[in-house]
Amino acid sequence: MCLRMMEITVAGPVTWAKRSIFPVLSAGLFLWSAAPARAAGTGQRVEKQFSVTGRPVVVIHNVANGRIEVKSWKNAEVNVVGTQTSNKIGFDIEQVGDRIDVTANVLDTTARPLELEANLQLTVPEETELQLKTETGLIYVEQVVGDMKLESYAGDVHLKEVSGYIIVKTTSGSLVCTQCAGKLDFSSIGGNAQILQPQLNNVNLMTTTGNVLFDGDFVRTGLYSMKSGKGLVEVRFSSTDSFDLKAQTATGVVDNQAVAFLKPDSHGVKHIASKWTHGLFGTVGMGLAKVELSSYSGTIRIMKRD
Repeated sequence: MCLRMMEITVAGPVTWAKRSIFPVLSAGLFLWSAAPARAAGTGQRVEKQFSVTGRPVVVIHNVANGRIEVKSWKNAEVNVVGTQTSNKIGFDIEQVGDRIDVTANVLDTTARPLELEANLQLTVPEETELQLKTETGLIYVEQVVGDMKLESYAGDVHLKEVSGYIIVKTTSGSLVCTQCAGKLDFSSIGGNAQILQPQLNNVNLMTTTGNVLFDGDFVRTGLYSMKSGKGLVEVRFSSTDSFDLKAQTATGVVDNQAVAFLKPDSHGVKHIASKWTHGLFGTVGMGLAKVELSSYSGTIRIMKRD
């Protein structure tokens, strides 16, 4: 159930700052409707707030160009702020129980790209599940705990201090994941992946032409797989890490800059590369985590972090 209303601001540049709004109220202001609230208009800003219980689920589909930003707060409410550059885009915002659906629709297929910008800013409870999808804009999520699936065609995905089972899929967009925890699954054709200061115990990164960087600690008993078809796969570890390493490439190069720390497999397992690949096998510390790196024609680099 949601309230149908339209909010209009004085036309001008779109910002994230709060402004005074002049609501246009219909005769049915105090009547609830099952239909979703829709906003459309040049330089318009729409804001909706929904009370929730437990762990809500937020679903966003932005078919226009624009940014999706999600941050958390202590309130048991989901606050949605949408801005748009023209009346050729419309927002549908609906609550069904503890699920909030937000869709940015293109209303005029002849619109120019500059007229198809729609930005969404959400504030959600700290524990919230997310399903976000956009075409070209940035997806930014900060301090949210919960499973999330994030999809973008050409936009980047930036995550900071998030935790849960995280799935990220892009075509050419890149991922930057800073201080993330839980499980991460990233797949892309041309996007890069940077994993910085993680607390992840399960990582699966795969890109066809992009680069992969893992700069952080490996959790004991963690599983880590990082693959690129043509790009660089680089791992930076600390002297206190403990993991078994398997690095293989078909026509690329394995650049081992951690000779002093990488020892023969301490578990007595004999590794033999196939005739189609060459690689590096060894153990750092007691070998408690498992790290597998591969690149068909790119470079695999292993180095100790300063």
